[in-house]
This record gives sequence, structure tokens and C-alpha cells, in this order.
Amino acid sequence: MLPFHIIDSRTVETVISSSRTQVVDWVKEAYLLHAGGASVNPDSHFLNFPQKPDARIIALPAFLGGDYEAAGIKWVSSFPSNIARNTPRASAALILNDYETGYPFAFLEASHISAARTAASAVLGAEELTGSRSVGTIALIGAGVIARTIVDFFESRVWSVDKFLVHDRESQYMESLAHYINSSTPYRSDTRISTGSAISGSDVVVLTTTATTPYITQPGAFSNGQVVLNISLRDIGPDIVAASHNILDDVDHCLKANTSPHLTEQLLGHREFIDGSLPELMTRKIQVSDDKPKIFSPFGLGVLDIAVGLNVNRAAIERALSTEIPDFFGNMTRWPRPAGGRMEGWA
Repeated sequence: MLPFHIIDSRTVETVISSSRTQVVDWVKEAYLLHAGGASVNPDSHFLNFPQKPDARIIALPAFLGGDYEAAGIKWVSSFPSNIARNTPRASAALILNDYETGYPFAFLEASHISAARTAASAVLGAEELTGSRSVGTIALIGAGVIARTIVDFFESRVWSVDKFLVHDRESQYMESLAHYINSSTPYRSDTRISTGSAISGSDVVVLTTTATTPYITQPGAFSNGQVVLNISLRDIGPDIVAASHNILDDVDHCLKANTSPHLTEQLLGHREFIDGSLPELMTRKIQVSDDKPKIFSPFGLGVLDIAVGLNVNRAAIERALSTEIPDFFGNMTRWPRPAGGRMEGWA
């Protein structure tokens, strides 16, 4: 029986901040294992609240094979009203289960894991769709924790970026992210007062908002060859999606919950507008040209959380940063055992 460990937020952040390049490799490996059938990734389950229509909690169960051989579930909440309290919108926890016995062996604070795997996925998509790690301008639409984390991952992958353009409906958040980029990274940044002014002329557009319905609906909003990382999934109108090249992380998973690709499928009645998946792009099974905008829409797979969480757990134990709970499950004897004529323990 594996010992049970608790990994707190500070430890998770410490491991991830020193391992961002490896996190991208872990996420890439998980994508390829998933595409090769070495995973089980059921649908995410959404807990919605009638009195809080903008809030939700999502359960993402998954199993990842290969060298991982572990299962688990991430329980992640999104409460946008937290932002008004200067508290992050999302919180999360991850439980990892042993494949041999099914018993949990780790409980990790997972908001950093969730942000890291999302950022790693975004950067992988950008690298595959641009074919390089050098661009002139990257537009960031939505100035929250995910956008900041994506910038950190661009830096960890040694991207050359002339400038970041930042836009958010809240000027305070917009200025805060621009200041962070200018003061804490090697990059330069500037702010833009509108979505259109940030997008226009940018080589890469990163959408990380809390939008629930499309607001980028103007025909020609994106230019041919422009790479769009549709991380928040619901910003883009279906007509624009239909007129673009579309790469998803997993087609069946992404065509749910009224994402922009899902709305496009509902509008058109087919999936022919989808070029393929990110693993297919990474393995050169498909290619996309610059004759249209190139949109990457990652729904976010539980197998990515398993891959990152398992590696974080291992690193935390190796660095003696985890907290072991030796008797978490108590007596592990299923039936009483005779010892010296007495019965000890209970099932």
C-alpha cells in the first residue's frame, strides 16, 4: 500500500515554478498517450447553481497509462465573483489513485496544476501552429491568473516576443498584468482599450476570459495565418470558427457545453470545419496552412492533470516537501486475525 501524502499550494507552486519546461513535456507526453489509447478520459461533470449562474464546479476523472499507471479526479471550481475580493476565480484539488489497489495515495492543491497544464497546452498549441518560438506581438485578451501563467510558460520555453498587448474590461487587471510583464519577465508590454485594437496585427491571440457567450463575432476579426489560442473556449462566434482552421485537443470532448466549436457544430450540423487534434498536429498526421486564421481550442483533459499531478507528487516527496499521513486509512485488515488466542483488528 502506497503511503498517503498531502501536497499543499506552496509546495505545488515551488515544484512547478522550477519545472515549467518539464511541465510542457509532461503535458505533451500525456496528449500522445491519450491519442494512442493509453488513457481513460470520461466526460467532465458540471455542478451548476441556479442562484449563481456564472459559478460552477467541475469534476474531471481520468486514468493515464504508459509509465504513469495512475487514476485520479480533479475537483475545480470557477466563481468569477471572487475577483471582486482580489481572490483568484478558480480553486481546485486533485486526488491520485493507485492503479493496483484503487486506493488514493495523494491529495494535492491543484489550482497551480490546473493553471500550469492549461498554460503548457496553450504554449504547445502556439509552437505547433506558428512553427517557431519567435513572434512579433502576442495579444492577451483577459488579464487574469491564466494569462499570467501563460506568459511565464512562454518565457520558460525561451520564446522571442517583441511585445505583449494586454486587454481586459477591467482597467485595473489590465494594468496589473502589463506591469507584471514589464517588471518580472524579459518582455515588454502595453495595454489596449479594446479587444479589436489588441487583436489587430498580432501574430498570436490568447483568449483567457470568463465569457460565457461569444463576443468576437465581427467577420474578419482574425486575419489569415493568425494563431488564436481559444483557452476560454466561448469567446468566438461560430461564423468565425467556421471560416478558420480548427485544432482541438480532443474533438469529442470539446464539442460539448456550448463551446465555440460546439456552437459551430450546432450551426452547421456537421464537424467538417475541424481539421484535427493537437496530437495529430504534433505527430504530423495533419497540417494547417496560413490561408485562414488558425484556432486552437483545448477543452482541458483530466489526463493532463494526472500527468502533472503525479510528477509534482513525486518531486515533492523526493525533496521532502510533502506531508505524509501514515494512518490515513486506519486499520487495513479486512477480517480480524487470530493472535495468541485473541482477535485483533476489524474489517
